[in-house]
Amino acid sequence: MKINSLICLTAVSFLFASCQWGVPNKHQEGPPDTLAYTYKTIHERAADCGNKPDSACTVVQVKYPVFTGQKTLNDSVTRKLTGLFAMDGKPDSSIELMSKKFLQAYTDFKKSDPRSAMYFELNSQAKVIIQDSGLTSLEISGYTFQGGAHGSSVTVFINWNTKINKDFALNDLFTEGYHHKLDSIAEKIFRKDEKLSDTASLANNYFFKDNKFALNDNFLITPIGLKFLYNQYEIKPYAAGTTTLVIPYSQIKSLLRPNTVVAKYAK
Repeated sequence: MKINSLICLTAVSFLFASCQWGVPNKHQEGPPDTLAYTYKTIHERAADCGNKPDSACTVVQVKYPVFTGQKTLNDSVTRKLTGLFAMDGKPDSSIELMSKKFLQAYTDFKKSDPRSAMYFELNSQAKVIIQDSGLTSLEISGYTFQGGAHGSSVTVFINWNTKINKDFALNDLFTEGYHHKLDSIAEKIFRKDEKLSDTASLANNYFFKDNKFALNDNFLITPIGLKFLYNQYEIKPYAAGTTTLVIPYSQIKSLLRPNTVVAKYAK
């Protein structure tokens, strides 16, 4: 009887333990110094929407993370979101103010052309892409339509240094004098992606200054390399959309500063 009881107890213990497999450990969700956040959504409809669905009237929708106890980062997210389609070139002080001004612009448009069936749209979002002990990366993107032949889309990035509360710049990652070498490496990748020869002119289908390739500063730190993004109209016509270019760390390792946030990726 003792043996049978021991076998039953062991089986029950094993069954209980097996039921715990795959259950997340609430105390091991990530490094202890990653930033806590919750997503907030602003959803505003124009006064004349009535019972129309969002897809058939003027709507503002913005979704973004609010980081706990991180005012500087939250302010940076706000500036990026309100700066995507700033009408006067200056970001609004808050997302709520941006939404109010957008809806007012639609109201003013309707007053000037009350018979028009056209409606406006503003849909933006900021999302956390990666977090580790020293980096919080976000993608901020949006689409707006305010009349004209087509709408406009923009995507920008934040690579936040969680140690000193500032956005990483390329100068923070690379040694002095890196610009020419980095552009040279990037151009080879660009030409390969675009199926261009080493000597093909960039004058006809691209908008580079003086027809010479150059990286912008719109980049995202990823585990495999630096991802650069050119928005619509930046280097190509609208119909060509956006252009992305990923530079593997293996190709720029000699240009990187030691002991930076990308050091663990560039091994």
